[in-house]
Amino acid sequence: MDPLGAPSHFVDIDSLPVWADQLVTSQPVGEKQVDVHSPFPCRKDINAKIILWRGDVALLNCTAIVNTSNEALADKNPVSESIYMHAGPDLRAELQKLKGCRTGEAKLTKGYNLAARFIIHTVGPKYKSRYRTAAESSLYSCYRNILQLAMEHAIASIGFCVINTVKRGYPLADATHIALRTVRRFLEVHGEALEKVVFAVSDVEEAVYQKMLPLYFPRSLEEEIQSLAFLPADIGNAQGEPVVPERQIRISEKPGVSEDNSDEEGLEADLSFIGSHAFARMEGDVDKQRRLILQGQLSEAALQKQHQRNYNRWLCRARAEDLSDIASLKALYQTGVDNCGRTVMAVVGRNIPVTIIDMEKALLYFIHVMDHIVVKEYVIVYFHTLTNAYNHLDSDFLKKLFDIVDFKYKRNLKALYFVHPTFRSKVSTWFFTTFTISSLKDKVHHVENLQQLFTAIPPEQIDFPPFVLEYDTRENGSYYSYPSSPDL
Repeated sequence: MDPLGAPSHFVDIDSLPVWADQLVTSQPVGEKQVDVHSPFPCRKDINAKIILWRGDVALLNCTAIVNTSNEALADKNPVSESIYMHAGPDLRAELQKLKGCRTGEAKLTKGYNLAARFIIHTVGPKYKSRYRTAAESSLYSCYRNILQLAMEHAIASIGFCVINTVKRGYPLADATHIALRTVRRFLEVHGEALEKVVFAVSDVEEAVYQKMLPLYFPRSLEEEIQSLAFLPADIGNAQGEPVVPERQIRISEKPGVSEDNSDEEGLEADLSFIGSHAFARMEGDVDKQRRLILQGQLSEAALQKQHQRNYNRWLCRARAEDLSDIASLKALYQTGVDNCGRTVMAVVGRNIPVTIIDMEKALLYFIHVMDHIVVKEYVIVYFHTLTNAYNHLDSDFLKKLFDIVDFKYKRNLKALYFVHPTFRSKVSTWFFTTFTISSLKDKVHHVENLQQLFTAIPPEQIDFPPFVLEYDTRENGSYYSYPSSPDL
């Protein structure tokens, strides 16, 4: 029963069995097969979030449910009709204000009389075999945009209907592959964002999902190995997006220069600027844009729109690139909340080897991690502890980062705690916040010891790198039995 008094015919997802609990007995794996692993390995933490349920998605008490519709958001299919009936007339009124939805996109409304708080509406593609590639990309976009929207609105549980309706002619088996692998890849990266994912299916759909779920959510090593042979040739990229070989056009950052030609260092140096040119980034005529800005011919709204487009390009890159090498540094991570309930992000300066890593990839990783955090108020704790010249981020990089990120990064950042600063770092920070980014000046707080930090953030809400604790104890004495993260 919903706490707000929803009718009893609504279904409590906590009463439904999760995928991990439905394991059937598998044949044992032979010794020769032990070293063979699927690209979708057994993950008990992910399987515990998955629910396959035969029933009407409109009856689920998830935080949000998914409605599959047409471009006018007025489709008459069994899923939509049931949602409209249970939600009441206010839903149709809000849908009219949305002015439709394009194929592959997702839009959010209130749930009204449903047990679900929100409804995420999407439009699946019409399937024609000769346009199969476009249909696959659009269907992937439906699932990915739904999941991204759910993360941005801190939605804890989501109920998926089968987005490809019979009316639109998408083969059920092909669509199920895309649905399952996209959800799987999303949970691998953003598993903490969702507690439950429910696939609400019909009798026919259930049989297909039962057959394909083990391919992407194997519940044991045996099931993982046995399912490997049934995976399709195209399992998508790191996000589950269909891979189209013809589209993998490679643009060299040094056109005309052989990549294995290491003898012509002078020529490479002369041409190295080409990959960072506006043409290579497809950002339009940057010089013309800057000239218009200086002449005051671009309105504030136009400037904001231009900035948003630029940020979105960086965000798309961040989602597409393999940033595992940057993630392994463990220089940026989410920890608890401060005394005001705001998310705390930790940055470990000593873990940033500025001179040997690709700083553009570091910037992309920052955007990738922070994009869903900054939709709400947050604070940053920067551990300057025991850093040296090889760890210091230069002002040009920080200025570039500040110029690229979305407005919500700046608006919702409420404090930056600079832990264990040196005299030099204080001077550098003063110059940077005075002459480069003055809007940061009042948000920066130098923290000489952890005891000062605890006045703003409870100690149990921070995962400390062990060397920070050791340094603070040695320099300032032991004030507290600090919690630490063994992984840092």
